[in-house]
Amino acid sequence: MSILRVGVTGCGVGQSHIRAFQSLPQEFEVVALCDIDLAKAQSIAAELKIPHVFTDFGEFCGMEELDVIDLCTPSFLHATQTRQAALAGKHVICEKPVAGSLQEVDELIALERASNVRIMPIFQYRFGHGIQKLKYLMQEGLAGRAYLSTVETAWRRRAEYYAAPWRGKWETELGGALVTLAVHAHDMLCYAIGPAKSVFARAATMVNPIQVEDCVSASLEMADGSFASLSVTTGSSQQISRHRFCFSQLSAESNTEPYNNGADPWIFTGDSPEINTQIQAALQRFTPQPEGFVGQFTRFCAALRNQTELPVTLNDARMSLELITAIYHSAQTGQPVNLPIGKDHPQYASWRP
Repeated sequence: MSILRVGVTGCGVGQSHIRAFQSLPQEFEVVALCDIDLAKAQSIAAELKIPHVFTDFGEFCGMEELDVIDLCTPSFLHATQTRQAALAGKHVICEKPVAGSLQEVDELIALERASNVRIMPIFQYRFGHGIQKLKYLMQEGLAGRAYLSTVETAWRRRAEYYAAPWRGKWETELGGALVTLAVHAHDMLCYAIGPAKSVFARAATMVNPIQVEDCVSASLEMADGSFASLSVTTGSSQQISRHRFCFSQLSAESNTEPYNNGADPWIFTGDSPEINTQIQAALQRFTPQPEGFVGQFTRFCAALRNQTELPVTLNDARMSLELITAIYHSAQTGQPVNLPIGKDHPQYASWRP
C-alpha cells in the first residue's frame, strides 16, 4: 500500500493531527484542509504546506486524491460527516465523540460492515507508555484480579472556553465535561478493565452558566465484578488527571499530568517482594511504541496495510457512548442503570434531555 493521502477538516485540534501525520512521512501525506473559515484555513495550509483548501465539505469528500478524511469538527457534526465521507469511499478518522447516540454509532457500525472503508474513532490517550505498561503486565499475568479502579478528571474551564458558540450546549457539544473532556480518561478505564455492568451517577452544572453538566460523580460495577469510581469537574484550580488501579497482585498509579497522564511515569507496586521482582523484570521486556496521535495513526496505517483490526474501533466508541448514556440516564432518573444498553432503552436514540 502506498502512502495514505489525508484530508483534515477542522482547524482547531486538527492542527495537532496534521503535525502528527506530517511526523510520519513514510505513512501519510496531508494534501487537503477543510474549514468554514477560509482565511484561517489558508493561513494554516500555507504554514504547514498543505496544497489544497476547501470550505465546502461535500467538495472536500469528492476529492479523488484523498484516501482518508480526518474529522476534527464540532461534536454535533461527527456522525453526519463520518457517514458522508464513508459513502464517498474514504477511510475515516473521527475525533470524540464519534456520534451523539448509541443509535448513531450502531448505524456507523453497520455502514462500515457493508462497505470497504474503515472508520477509526480517536482515543489517543490509551497509547501512552504508562497505560500500555499496565496492559502488558496484565497480559503477562502479573496483575491478578481487579478490585477497584478510581479515575479523576479535575480540570478548569472558564468563560472563555465556552466563547466558542458550539460549546456548553446540548444540541452542538452533545454534552458537557462527561462527553468532551473526561471521555478519554474513562476510555482508559474500559481499555484496561473492560465494560461496565451497572452505573449509578449524579451530574450537575455548578461551575459555569452553561446548559450541560460540569460536575459528575459515578459509581460503577464492572463486568468483571470489580468496582470503579469516576469523578469529573471543570472547577479544579489545580488541574489533574489520575488513574489508580488495585489488583490482587499489584497496584498501578498514573502520573497526574492533566492532558498526558497515560504516559510515563506510572508507579507499579507488587503485593510482595517476589511480585515486585517479576514486575521489574517484565517492564525490562516492555517495548515502547509511539504514543498519542502519532501512536494511534501509526497503528492505523499498519492495520490498513496488514488488513487487521484497527487500534480503536467503532465498538470501542460504542462502549464509551454506552457508559455516557448510562451515566446520564442514572443522573436524570436517580436510579442505577444496567448495561448493556439495547434498542429498547429510552435513551438509545439520544442521551440528551
